[in-house]
Amino acid sequence: MSVCMGKSTACLFGAFVILCCCISHVTSDAADHRYNKGDSVPFYANKVGPFHNPSETYKYFDLPFCSPANVEEKKEDLGEVLNGDRLVVAPYKLNFQIDKEPESICKKRLTKKEVAQFRHAVLKDYFYQMYYDDLPIWGFLGKFDSEDKDDPTGATVHLFTHVHFEILYNNDRIIDVFIRNDPRAVVDLTQNREVEVDFIYSAKWIETDTPFEKRLEKYSQTSSLSHNLEIHWFSVINSCVTVLLLTGFLAIILMRVLKNDFIKFTPDEEAVDDQEESGWKYIHGDVFRYPRFKSLFAAALGTGTQLFTLAIFIFMLALVGVFYPYNRGSLFTALVIIYALTSGIAGYYATSFYYMVEGKNWVKILVLTGSLFSGPLFFTFCFLNTVALAYNTTAALPFGTIVVIFLIWTLVTSPLLVLGGIAGKNSQSGFQAPCRTNKYPREIPQLPWYRTTLSQMAMAGFLPFSAIYIELYYIFASVWGHQIYTIYSILFIVFIILLIVTAFVTVALTYFQLATEDHEWWWRSFLCGGSTGLFIYGYCLYYYYARSDMSGFMQTSFFFGYMACICYGFFLMLGTVGFRAALIFVRHIYHSIKCE
Repeated sequence: MSVCMGKSTACLFGAFVILCCCISHVTSDAADHRYNKGDSVPFYANKVGPFHNPSETYKYFDLPFCSPANVEEKKEDLGEVLNGDRLVVAPYKLNFQIDKEPESICKKRLTKKEVAQFRHAVLKDYFYQMYYDDLPIWGFLGKFDSEDKDDPTGATVHLFTHVHFEILYNNDRIIDVFIRNDPRAVVDLTQNREVEVDFIYSAKWIETDTPFEKRLEKYSQTSSLSHNLEIHWFSVINSCVTVLLLTGFLAIILMRVLKNDFIKFTPDEEAVDDQEESGWKYIHGDVFRYPRFKSLFAAALGTGTQLFTLAIFIFMLALVGVFYPYNRGSLFTALVIIYALTSGIAGYYATSFYYMVEGKNWVKILVLTGSLFSGPLFFTFCFLNTVALAYNTTAALPFGTIVVIFLIWTLVTSPLLVLGGIAGKNSQSGFQAPCRTNKYPREIPQLPWYRTTLSQMAMAGFLPFSAIYIELYYIFASVWGHQIYTIYSILFIVFIILLIVTAFVTVALTYFQLATEDHEWWWRSFLCGGSTGLFIYGYCLYYYYARSDMSGFMQTSFFFGYMACICYGFFLMLGTVGFRAALIFVRHIYHSIKCE
C-alpha cells in the first residue's frame, strides 16, 4: 500500500508540474505580443465599481457609456470568471504607434435616469478598469467638490468626457499605458436634468528604453520599497525570536521530562516528591484512549491535511513566478484544480486514521470528509452568489461556470476522494500506541478556569497570530484593496514560522494538560492548534472597521462570508498541524518511560 501511495504522490506531483508549466506558458504567451506600425492591439474594457468596495463591480457598459450595437465579449477562462472579470472589446481604436488626435466616440443626450446613474457613480468614487495588450489601466469617472467628503449631499458633480492615453513602447512591444483626464473637459451632472455629452479620446505614443521583461515591475515596486521591506523583515525577525523562545521553552520541558524519568529509578524521598509532580505518568493507561466523535476527528484531519498540501502547492507556484501582477485568474484556476487533485489525500488520511482508531464505516467517513470544508463553502457561495445576482454585479457566477465547477467536483474531486479512501481503508496500519489502554477511563480532576479548553485556545492562538499579524495587513490590503503583493518568499518564510510556532505551542500546552492528569488531549490539541484561525477572523473585524472604507450590504457580506471560509480552512489546517505535533510528542514521552 505504501508503494501505491508513493505512486499516487508521484502522479500528483507530476500533475502539479504540468499545471505549473501550463499556467506559466499560457499567461506568458498571452502577454508577449510583437506589433508592426499600424497593427491593431487587443483592447478590452473590464468592469466598473466603487473604489473602496473591491467585490462590488459591474460590467463596463452597465453605465451609459457609448456602446456599440453588438458588444463583443472576450472568451474568458475559469479563473477570470471567478475573479469577477467580464472583458468586452473597448470602444477605443488605438493602433500601434499611431497617434490619435482628439476624436469623438459618440455624442449622446443623457436622460435624467442616465444622469442619475453617472452622478451616483461619481459620488461613490467609481473607477473603471481596462486592459491594453494585457496591461491594466484604471481611471475615475469624474470628480465632485464637497465641503464634507463623508457627506456629499449638495456636492458639485462633474463627469470626465475626454480620455487621453499615453502609451510607452520599445521597438515592437508595448511597455506601459497611462490614462490622463482633461480636468477642463467635464460635464456638470449636479442638476437632475438631461445633458448633452460628447465622449472624446486621444492617444500619444512615446518611445522608451525600458525592456519588455521589466514592464510589470512597477506593479510590484510598492511591495519592494525599502521602508516596506524593512517592515516585512521586522515581522520575520519578530517571528523568529518567538520561535527561538518557544524552542528554548520546549527544550526545558523535554529536559524536565527526561530528568523525571531518571528520578523514577532513584529510591530516595526527594525523588518520590518529584515524581508526584509528574502527573502525566499516572494516566498512561488513558492517554491513548480514542477520542469521542472519532469519525468527525478523522474527517477534520483528512481535510486539514488536504488544505495543508494545497497551501504548499500554491506557494510553489507563487515562488516560481506564476502569479505575477495582474495575471488574470491564475490564482483562482490553480486553487480550483489543485483542490480537486488533492482530494485523494483527504480521503486517504481520513480513512486510514479512522481505521487506526478502530472505525468501521468508511463510506460515512468519506461523505463527512468530502463535505466538512466544501459543505460550508458551498452554502456560503449560494448565499453570496444570490446577493451578487440581486445587485447584478460581476461577482455573480454565470450558470455555465457553476456547471463547470460542478463537473470538476463530480468527475475529479469525488472519484479521487473515493480512491484515496479505498487506499486508506486497505492500508491496514495500526495505531501503534506505546501503552496499553485501561478498560475504564480514569476520572479527570477538577481543573482551574485557565486550564479549560477556551482558555487554552486563547493562549494557543495568540502566539502564532502575533507572528503573522504584520504580514496579514499586506495580504488584506492586496485581497480586499488595490495594493499588490509580490514578495512571496517572505510570505512563505512567515508561513513556515506559523507552522513551527503552532506546533510548539500545541506541544507545550499538551504537556501541561497531561501534567494535570487530563488525558483528553486529542480534541484539545486540534482546537488549540486551529485557534489561530479564530484570531485571524477577529482581525477581520478590526480591518473592516478600522483599516478599510468598505461599506454596503454586499461588500460586507462578501468580506465576512468568504473570510469566514478562509479562516475555517486555516482552523482545519493548523489544527491538523497541532495535533500531529502533539501526537509525536505524546508518543515519545510515553515510549520513554516504557509503560507496560
